[in-house]
Amino acid sequence: QVQLVESGGGLVQAGDSLRLSCAASGRTFSSYTMAWFRQAPGKEREFVAAIRWSGGSTYYADSVKGRFTISRDNAKNTVYLQMNSLKPEETAVYYCAAARGLYTDARAYDYWGQGTQVTVSS
Repeated sequence: QVQLVESGGGLVQAGDSLRLSCAASGRTFSSYTMAWFRQAPGKEREFVAAIRWSGGSTYYADSVKGRFTISRDNAKNTVYLQMNSLKPEETAVYYCAAARGLYTDARAYDYWGQGTQVTVSS
């Protein structure tokens, strides 16, 4: 079992940067993938980025590629999402999730954090 706790959300202005953190506890395996999703009111949960727990290979949604960076610190069991040049339409609850493979579909993920609100004002 894996427990995930997000932090770092808040209110920022358009064009600003923000770094989210996801602290993981419990057992993880080398095959696990850590990912970030976001969900705005009335919209589907959207894949943002993913990283392999071991090895560090990454995958990004086209909408954030070049602006967002996902990284991990295995010693701290923490995954980060560095978000640059934030846009108002990216206002959403951001969730950390864990799965046993690299997936972009939220339905494939077994564990979820509680979410952290990111609000980008114009």
